[in-house]
Amino acid sequence: MSVASRPGLDGTRLLRCRAPATAIVLRVMVGAVFLSEGLQKFLFADQLGAGRFARIGLPAPELLGPFVGGVEVVCGVLVLAGCVTRLAVVPLLAIMVVAIASTKVPILLERGFWPMAHEARTDWSMALASAFLLIEGGGPWSVDRWLLRRLKARNDRGTA
Repeated sequence: MSVASRPGLDGTRLLRCRAPATAIVLRVMVGAVFLSEGLQKFLFADQLGAGRFARIGLPAPELLGPFVGGVEVVCGVLVLAGCVTRLAVVPLLAIMVVAIASTKVPILLERGFWPMAHEARTDWSMALASAFLLIEGGGPWSVDRWLLRRLKARNDRGTA
């Protein structure tokens, strides 16, 4: 049995879309915010890219700033399109974990829970929406659904 004919290894598990059609709302939110934030890391590098990363103490900010910005742009576009949605949100979730750890935990330790909760509202919203897309997929109005249909049709032709 070839790898492509094994269940789950043919791409169907990655592309499966269990999410309802309304997942497009989350995809637009997550994709647009990350696309915008990624572009701003290049447009305003001193305030939001390498300069900000240096101020909060992240290593190699001159490399990390453009790298994170590029990941946010590419993955943001993929999420907007619903193209390999599950894969695209994994690096975005990693970015959110680092953002929360590097900027919100210090607020928690210095000023307490409520100031941190206020500052973290967007981070938590983006992380939870990304987690939903990781679990449920891009939904029926996505490139993933289109690719899945094509892949299943090709597999059906190959087994007939």
